[in-house]
Amino acid sequence: VQLQASGGGLVQAGGSLRLSCAASGRTFSMYAMGWFRQAPGKEREFVAGISWSADSTDYADSVKGQFTISRDNAKNTVYLQMNSLKPKDTAVYYCAASPYGTISYVPTSLGDYNYWGQGTQVTVSS
Repeated sequence: VQLQASGGGLVQAGGSLRLSCAASGRTFSMYAMGWFRQAPGKEREFVAGISWSADSTDYADSVKGQFTISRDNAKNTVYLQMNSLKPKDTAVYYCAASPYGTISYVPTSLGDYNYWGQGTQVTVSS
């Protein structure tokens, strides 16, 4: 699976962005998908994940109620809608694919994700 993330940019605090991650390959619908982020000087962290069927989602506590993950298996694309953005959301955002999810379980660990996109920069100004 090859992943291409897009949609990042510069936005003022309180604004919104929608990230997209387009996947190649016919097996996209078999993978759980996740979004991670890495701020300067910090470790990469889980942000949101969605099961292959879209029946289950999981979010980091820091973004619950603020970010929404979704997917369109017909378009081989996963999305991250980010609202009410704050300067602390500034980071490079990565999409990733995991073969370990189930209908009811969404992987949240970096090690569970085998395929990674190149990252897209999100900068939130105060």
